Amino acid sequence: MKKIFLIGLLLLVLSEVGAQKKRDVNQNDAGNWQDRTYVGGGLGLSFSSDFDFVSISPIVGYMVTPRFSPGIGFTYRYTNYKYLTPSVNTNDYGFNVFMRYIVYGPLFLQAQYEYLNYEYPVSSTTTERFDFSSFQLGGGFFQPIGRRAGFFAMALYNFNYDDNAQYNAYSSPWILRVGISGGFISGM
Repeated sequence: MKKIFLIGLLLLVLSEVGAQKKRDVNQNDAGNWQDRTYVGGGLGLSFSSDFDFVSISPIVGYMVTPRFSPGIGFTYRYTNYKYLTPSVNTNDYGFNVFMRYIVYGPLFLQAQYEYLNYEYPVSSTTTERFDFSSFQLGGGFFQPIGRRAGFFAMALYNFNYDDNAQYNAYSSPWILRVGISGGFISGM
């Protein structure tokens, strides 16, 4: 039972549950901005004996064409480092600007700039804040599941990641996101 719980916890750490709404866009229709705008986002959760982690990251995008959409996202992350005595709570926040291009079918490319203000515990009583700016590039796929939901997987490479840096906002230059997105907004 403990093994199943740990596997489920690992999947939850790697997953990002989101809500997204997209509508068909006619390339010749300059029309309604509401038909071209989509909202969504992600939620990340992880709980263990060493730390608790909660991440909320809403996005808003605009479909310029049926294949190309720029957008903006915001990030808030809360971490409780329980392995420190007393435990230390940190709060990270930031934003990203992205461009997504559908290459073929479910495959897409994504480029994004991210700014993240990251709080790092340096002792059990002290934290320090760091600003991280990064350019990330990668791709992924989106597979519809029913009318208003779908599965996605994405890998982004952080070109500003420094393995020799004392503090990093991420533990690797690779940022992996896997999850399910669904349209929860019926009309705008």
